[in-house]
Amino acid sequence: MSEFKTKLRKAQYWLKNDLFTFERVVLFVAAGCCLAWTWGSIDAMSRNWTLAQELMSRQREKAILELEVETLELENEYYQSHEYQELAARKYQGKMLSGETMIYLPDNSEAALSKHKTTNTDTDTNIATATMSNLEQWLAFLFGA
Repeated sequence: MSEFKTKLRKAQYWLKNDLFTFERVVLFVAAGCCLAWTWGSIDAMSRNWTLAQELMSRQREKAILELEVETLELENEYYQSHEYQELAARKYQGKMLSGETMIYLPDNSEAALSKHKTTNTDTDTNIATATMSNLEQWLAFLFGA
């Protein structure tokens, strides 16, 4: 029993006089502050990166929508033009100018339709984003530039 008390007293003395000195407590507090600051910085950088990615995707969506609006405006202008109105009158109402004769041809066969078929990719909706150098990407990531 006395051996246990002796070991307990030695442990208390070591904790009080060797481990929990003012210098060591200050060192532990400073290390804790450094760790908290580092963790907060990493968290802020990752949040900034996520927000930057979201901003870039929304800018791409905005550019696509602007192109679609511009296309629809041009389409509306085309539908209001005299050329389209004349073509529509000829096609849907069978109208023609004086001196013209209408010739009705049979529909094209599948061989004629597929003879000059091209592969059409949807490159209209894909917007080429400006490529940034590695340094510019890091600056944008770190400083939000």
